[in-house]
Amino acid sequence: MRWDPVFGRGRFELGYWDRVEGRIVRVALGAIRTDPAEPAVFQATDESGELHTIPFHRLKEVYRDEVLIWQRKR
Repeated sequence: MRWDPVFGRGRFELGYWDRVEGRIVRVALGAIRTDPAEPAVFQATDESGELHTIPFHRLKEVYRDEVLIWQRKR
């Protein structure tokens, strides 16, 4: 996504497992923030503006232009 200019033009979303809601929540890649000091987590803001810190092991799916392109084995 970062190094291939053609592939990277797509609209990407990450799907992570939300333990409270008991479902996979999709968030736009542009809404994700990472901190080099905390490489095991990313942060995402939900529709209500609440910031969530999510461990990368809860990342389950990646979408490009609404098409599932990667899914973690269950």
